Amino acid sequence: MKIIVLSSLILSSALLATTEVNTLSAAFSKGKSSANIKYYYIQTDKDKSYTNQKNTSAYANTVGGQLHFDSASLYGFRTGVTFMTTNPFLLGSSVDASIIGRDNGVRIEGSPSGAVARKGFSVLGEAYIAYDYKNAGIYIGREVIRTPLINAKVVRLLPSAVEGASAHYNLAKKTKVDLSYYTGFKQRTSNVFTNIIEHALGDKTKAITGSNSGSLEMLSFTHKADAYSLKAYDYYAENFLNSIYLDGSYKLNLSDVKLAFSGQYINQKSIGNADTYFGNNPSIAGGKISVNAIGVKTVATIGSSKFVLAYSNVLKENNKHDSLVLAWDGTPLFTNMITSNNLFLSNYGKSLGSDSVYIGGSQGIKLAYNQKYDNFGFKGFSTTLSYLDTSNSRFSKDQNDYNVVLQYKAPKAFVLQLKGIWVQNNTGASADGTISQLKLLSQYRVIANYKF
Repeated sequence: MKIIVLSSLILSSALLATTEVNTLSAAFSKGKSSANIKYYYIQTDKDKSYTNQKNTSAYANTVGGQLHFDSASLYGFRTGVTFMTTNPFLLGSSVDASIIGRDNGVRIEGSPSGAVARKGFSVLGEAYIAYDYKNAGIYIGREVIRTPLINAKVVRLLPSAVEGASAHYNLAKKTKVDLSYYTGFKQRTSNVFTNIIEHALGDKTKAITGSNSGSLEMLSFTHKADAYSLKAYDYYAENFLNSIYLDGSYKLNLSDVKLAFSGQYINQKSIGNADTYFGNNPSIAGGKISVNAIGVKTVATIGSSKFVLAYSNVLKENNKHDSLVLAWDGTPLFTNMITSNNLFLSNYGKSLGSDSVYIGGSQGIKLAYNQKYDNFGFKGFSTTLSYLDTSNSRFSKDQNDYNVVLQYKAPKAFVLQLKGIWVQNNTGASADGTISQLKLLSQYRVIANYKF
C-alpha cells in the first residue's frame, strides 16, 4: 500500500510540474460541479412505560447539504472535493441530534445530549486524487462509498465517509474487482475523521485490539449481467473483526410482471487480539464474535406497483456475540427498515450493541408496497407502506415496525418526503447481549431536497 501511495504522489507531482498553466487550467475549467440543499425536520417520541421511566420527546430542524466538484481527466488524473454542512435552527430544550452532531456529542463528551451534539458543523467530506488507465484505477483520499457494511447512510442529512486508498480493475464490462485500504471514518453526524478501528471500539480500542489505532482492508467482487448479479465482499478490520458478505439476484419477466429473487449470507468473526480478549472477557461482548445471517427477498413489479417480501435470520449461537456488528453505517439485511437498522450503533464506540432484526436469534419478515401515481394523473407522487415483524426467543414481545412514506419527486431537481414511523416494542441489545424494549417509538420526518 505504501508503494501505491508513493507512486501516485510522484505521478501527481509530475503532473503539476509539467502542466500547471494551460492544460491544468482546462482540467478545472471543464470540470463538473453539483450541489444539493436539504431541509430536514425530525421528531422522535419514546414511550418508556415498560421500565417505569419518563416518556421523552425530541425534535430538530436543520438546513444543510453538499457542494461537489470533479475535475476533468488530465492524462488519466482527476481530482474532486465535496463540502458538507448542517445548520440547525429553532431547537428546543430536547433535541433529536441524529440530523446534527450526535456522533460529535458521543465522541467528544461521552453523551449524545451534550452541547456539542446540538451544534451544526461543516466538513470537507470528500477530497481525493485519482488515476485511471484503461481498465484499472487508483483512488486516494476521502470518499463516500456505498457497500453492504460500510455505507453512506443517506437516510439522514449528510453521508458518512471513509479515508484511505483503493484500487480497482475491470475484468470485463460488467465485472469489477476492488481492493481498498481505509484508516479513517467520518460518521454522518460528525465533522471528524477518526481512526476506523477506534471509531468502532472507542476508549476500549487498545484493550481489545492491543493498539490505539488500526486499519480496515476491503476486497470486493461484483458482477452485473442483464438477468443476474453477484456481489462478494471481505472486510478485514485489523485485530478486531473479519466480515464476509455475499449476495446474488436473478430477474425474470413474465408477461406484465417483473420478478426479482435475491439471497444473502453474512459471516462475522472476531480475529487476532480481539478474539483473544473477548474469549477471556465474555462479560464485555457476550463472548467471541461469531455471527451467521441469511436473507431472501422477492420483488414483484406490476406496472406502477411494486411488492416486496423479505425474510432474514441472524442465527443464534450460545456463549458467543451472535449479533451483527455494524460499526460503519452498514444496514445490510433485506429486512432493514427506516428506523430498525442499527442507526446509532455506528456512533463512536457503540459497535458492539445491536438493534431489533440484527440481534442474534432474530427472525424478520418484511412486507412492503410502493405505488407510483403517474398513470393516475399525479405525476411524481408515490407512496410506500412497509411492515416488519421481528421475533426472537429472547424478546418479551415481538417488535413490529410500521413505515409510511409519502413522496413527491419533480423531474431531476426536487424531492419532498413525509415519513411516519411507528415501532411497537422497539428492541435493543447491549454489547453483552442484555435486551431492553420500549413500548412505542414514534417518529415523524419532513425532508425537502433540491439538487442543482
